[in-house]
Amino acid sequence: MQFAVVMRKQKMTNQWVSHRWFPQEVIPDIGQFGAETLERTQKISGRFLERNDLGESWLFTGFNLNLFVDEAEGYYLNVIAQSPCWFVMWRLEEEPQAYITQQSQTFLIANEALAIPHRILVSYNEAARLLDGGETVDNIPMSAEQITWLTEYVDEKYRPEPKRRQKPASFKGAVRPAEE
Repeated sequence: MQFAVVMRKQKMTNQWVSHRWFPQEVIPDIGQFGAETLERTQKISGRFLERNDLGESWLFTGFNLNLFVDEAEGYYLNVIAQSPCWFVMWRLEEEPQAYITQQSQTFLIANEALAIPHRILVSYNEAARLLDGGETVDNIPMSAEQITWLTEYVDEKYRPEPKRRQKPASFKGAVRPAEE
C-alpha cells in the first residue's frame, strides 16, 4: 500500500524557538498525487503545498506500508490504545534538494533545514525501537477506516503467547555475596 505524508512547519511565539515541525496527516496514495508516485517503490518525493502567516506545508509521497506477522503484537498494542495512530519517523535535513521535486526547489528557504519523513509505521514496538535509537517519531491519529483495516489484520494474524507461570522469588534461591 502506498501512502503520502503532509509535514507542517508551524510558527511559534517563543523566545527560543521560532517554529516546530510535525507530521500533519498520512493519506492513502491511490494515484491522486500523480501516476509516477505509484510506480516508485522506495523513492521519497516532496513538493511544496502552501505557505501563510502561520507556517508552511509540504507533501511527501513514496511511502510503502508492509505489515509483517512478527510485528503483529505491536499492531495489536496500537489497535487497543485509546487513540490508534500512525507513527512517522522524520529527520531535519540540511540539504533537502534530493528529496523534493525540481518545481518545489524555489520554495526552499536558504540555509534552513526541511523536515523529511523517512518511514511510516503502525507498530508500537517498532516505533519504540526507533525512539530508543535516537530517531524522531511523532504520531498522527488514524481515521476510522484505517483503524478498521488494521484491526482486521490483527484479528487474523495476532496470536498472543501463552502466559507462563512465574516461580515465586522464594523458590529461586537467595542471592548472597561471596564470603571472604
